Amino acid sequence: MMMAAGGYCIYNGREAVPRNATRVRIDESVTVIPAEAFRSNPSIVEVDCHDRVIKVGGYAFCLCPSLRIVRMPGVEEVENDAFYDCDALAIVECGKLKIIGEWAFFGCKSLTSINLSSAKIVEDCAFMSCKALTNVEFGKELERVRYRAFVDCTSLERITVPLKDGIITADGIFRRYDDIFRGCKNLKQVDLVEEAVLSDTIDALLLEEWRNDMKDKVDAINQILPTAPAGDMSVSGGKAQAVRMWIRSVLHKIIDYKAQHHSLLDEYATALQHATALQHAFPKDIVLNNILPFLELPSHTFEGENS
Repeated sequence: MMMAAGGYCIYNGREAVPRNATRVRIDESVTVIPAEAFRSNPSIVEVDCHDRVIKVGGYAFCLCPSLRIVRMPGVEEVENDAFYDCDALAIVECGKLKIIGEWAFFGCKSLTSINLSSAKIVEDCAFMSCKALTNVEFGKELERVRYRAFVDCTSLERITVPLKDGIITADGIFRRYDDIFRGCKNLKQVDLVEEAVLSDTIDALLLEEWRNDMKDKVDAINQILPTAPAGDMSVSGGKAQAVRMWIRSVLHKIIDYKAQHHSLLDEYATALQHATALQHAFPKDIVLNNILPFLELPSHTFEGENS
């Protein structure tokens, strides 16, 4: 086992790290940290991966009680139980993480935040009992958050998700319980990844009543969520269902209003082909200020719409 500057042990995938090692650097030859590679090591505090490490195997750091910092800038997948019950884990530096396996970060009680902007799939119980986690920000790539993913994250206050139907699942044998956020009593706010483009889309709708209705619909979740039951370890909650139904209702509304918007624009376009008649039919200022500009919606297509 080689030593590097800064007191790091170099892990080459062939030799075990000494039980008294506190700082580990992954060798350039290693692109996958094998299953159980560091399991139950009592001393490791810090792990530094180069950007070509793409996967952390199952149980790789399971039950490492001293592990506090993991840097894994290129890792795309963390397999099941990889960081299970790492009580001291507080800092996880990642930017390409796509798949988080079952129980991957279970019981990481010191973890306050993690970059999930690239995440596609969050499996069952992935962050269960991460009691210090306060804010979760997903990106537009998110496809699925599964059963019990954030159960008992008692400090979780806010999540950011894309406007996409089906990401908050109620699947599998336990689907009747809908328990993704069970026990998350402080979860009170949901933001949307597409907040800026959605706001532009709403502002572009032709009729004020449509715009007001859409704004009320988007804001509704932050009125509903604080009073939705969180449940506990024995009783199912309702926060996941509230988020899922809200996403669906916002999508349905925006699809409907966009269709009506374009229908009106088509009518105006037909009318403008007869400009002379139009100017006789409408006061001149209405023609110039309301009809001629043809206020178009942003081109963004939200998930669930027909392209």
